[in-house]
Amino acid sequence: MDVLSGSVVIPMVLFVPGVLVVGLLLLWAYGVARDRNPLPFPDRDYQVFSAASHTGLLALEELMQHFGHRPRFRIDSEQVDRTVFSNGTIINAPQPHMLAQLGDPAAALGFVVTDPECAAHEAAELLRRHGCSGEVVLGAEPGLPITFVRTDALKNSALVFRKHVLKMGARPPAWTPREPKLV
Repeated sequence: MDVLSGSVVIPMVLFVPGVLVVGLLLLWAYGVARDRNPLPFPDRDYQVFSAASHTGLLALEELMQHFGHRPRFRIDSEQVDRTVFSNGTIINAPQPHMLAQLGDPAAALGFVVTDPECAAHEAAELLRRHGCSGEVVLGAEPGLPITFVRTDALKNSALVFRKHVLKMGARPPAWTPREPKLV
């Protein structure tokens, strides 16, 4: 410390990395505040809505973007065309056979858990204790660690349990606009 001026001398070896760290933290905080967290955590619980058709999915994707929700990923499978948005909302267009297997839900409450099958059984039991139906559905999306619960506790909806995004397999591709399907 310089006694005459009262200032503290910080070596450049500490100053430059300190400025970089603070800058990166500010960028990350800005991204989180703007709902644009680039990191796969926190992986929060989520909500899923089923579009009535592929055309409906296209319209809903555009609507979400129009009102400020950026699509992050397209996670399509043989059973579902799916778009994950930056706010955790998922809009999908499931194949008819998958909807039938799940009881034709229009929406779902999604939970991130360590063991989807175990959590689904616990949820089904809890629902039954309260006088609601609770039926675990396995294998609706083969190859993915996802388990569903059909229940009358929600109107025209289901529960879905999945592992953390880092435990789901390969990182999904970034979102790209869809083309209309010819019928």
